[in-house]
Parts: sequence; structure tokens; C-alpha cells
Amino acid sequence: MLAYLIFPFIWLSQLSTAAEIGWSADRPLTWSDYKAKPDPSSGAAASTATFLGFDYQYRNGTLTYKITNTFSPDRSWGRHKTAYILAHEQGHFDIAEIYARKLYQRMSKYKPGKNFQKDLGQIYENVSNEKAVYQQQYDRETNHSIKTDEQAAWLKKIAEELKATEEWKDYPRR
Repeated sequence: MLAYLIFPFIWLSQLSTAAEIGWSADRPLTWSDYKAKPDPSSGAAASTATFLGFDYQYRNGTLTYKITNTFSPDRSWGRHKTAYILAHEQGHFDIAEIYARKLYQRMSKYKPGKNFQKDLGQIYENVSNEKAVYQQQYDRETNHSIKTDEQAAWLKKIAEELKATEEWKDYPRR
């Protein structure tokens, strides 16, 4: 049996069309990565679109899968392009990386059974929902970076979580 499924988590409502940038500890975001025009109806300083992707194949009793965490330049924009705002936006991309690693951690423990399609969909949905809640908590508690003390605390927390999930950083990529 051959099954192929893609679950793109969409931080915004549409898929990206420009070349996406994969997360890398060695390649932080820069303002030149932000290609979209600022949303005139938004009061936000910037917007970062990330995508948590997951696809798999189940063939001859063997499950293989790929996980991606990407930044979408054509869906991301900056109105106030300061280093401080960019650090907040990088935090969103780093949070997405934490959840890509958590997806890998959960997948590494999964043993496919007869309901593997439903199981895999549920695993992905759970991780995606947790990621969305965490992203919202980050923005709420920092007031979108306005609360400088909370922003500094969150960046430290995110760095600690990246370190804590380092064991899962080498997830299978496309």
C-alpha cells in the first residue's frame, strides 16, 4: 500500500510561492528576507510566515517521512525594520523549529498500525495546534515585543527550548 500525505501548517492563510528558507542555526533571518508589502490593515510592526510541513510514505510495511520548517519570504513583511523587531520575528521562526523537532520526536516513537493515516494526521494536528498556541502565547505575553522585559525572557526561554530539543534537530528533511 502506498500512501502519500502532505500536511502544511500555514501560519497565514495561504501557501507560499517564493523560495522558502529552511530554518538553520547558522542562518538567522534578515530584513532582506522579508519580501511582502506590509498589510495596510494591520498595526503590526512585522509579520513572519512559517510553515511546518510533514509528508510520508507507507510502503510494504515501512513508514518513511519528511518534516520541514520553512520561512516564507513572499508572505512575510516588516514595517518597522529594527534589530529588536527582527529578533522578535526570529523568535517566531525558532518556535516553529522547536515544534518541528517535537514532531520528529513523536514520529520517532510511532509504530504504524492499521489506522496509520488517522494516527499520523492526529499527531501532526496535535503538534500544529500546540505550535499555534505557543506562538500566540509568545505574542500575547510580549505584547508583540512591546514589553521589553518579557521579550528578553521569551528569547531566553526559546533558546533554552532549542537546546533542550537538540537531540531531535536532525529530523528527515525534503
